[in-house]
Amino acid sequence: MIEVKNITKTYVNGDNETHALRGVSFTIDDGEFVAIMGPSGSGKSTLMHILGALDTPTSGTYHLDKHDVSTLSDDELADIRRNRIGFVFQSFNLLPRATALRNVMLPLIYAEVPEKERIKHAKAALANAGLDEDRYNHMSNQLSGGQIQRVAIARALVNNPALILADEPTGNLDSHTGDIVLGTFQRLNKEYKRTIILITHEREVAEHADRIIYIKDGVIVEDGNSHDKRIISHAKRKE
Repeated sequence: MIEVKNITKTYVNGDNETHALRGVSFTIDDGEFVAIMGPSGSGKSTLMHILGALDTPTSGTYHLDKHDVSTLSDDELADIRRNRIGFVFQSFNLLPRATALRNVMLPLIYAEVPEKERIKHAKAALANAGLDEDRYNHMSNQLSGGQIQRVAIARALVNNPALILADEPTGNLDSHTGDIVLGTFQRLNKEYKRTIILITHEREVAEHADRIIYIKDGVIVEDGNSHDKRIISHAKRKE
């Protein structure tokens, strides 16, 4: 599903160059649940922006479902983001005075999907994300943090994307609520075969995924099964 090959990203500011990524390569199969983990400044956010078609690499290639995303125009990147990728962010990014249902319907409104179909798909996405039906018509500012994040997950699901990209999705949640949200991602992966990439700096969060790619100083230093404690402990020693 995903093939990243020799990706580099260099930022130039006057005479200064910052090498955020230095030849990153990996593949992710359809239906995998992968965490990309690393400390601040490791390059994981830059990599996330490339995987999310929010930026393009300086060199190397990125294929998503056989589309060479690294060569696309801005309009083509926008089309990939709209139709192929569902985003879940730490800050939720919901409209506070809109209901949970309307927040989830918004991408379908922009896509000019008929109203009856919008409601049907939005309710299905909310159910898949695990939000109780009696919360669908609550304003998002009337929901708990965990419920809000489930609405955000539903919004990411509503267009049936090939990839769900979650950037520090538990960063604004307490540990118990965070575990519930991470459990939602696990269920979506196991039961619905969703491909999920989770960006995090926390080992405890990364271990909810099946595989961890550990990045530091713009290079991958570990890549393996999240249940192999040797991989994580090795990565932590390198940090």
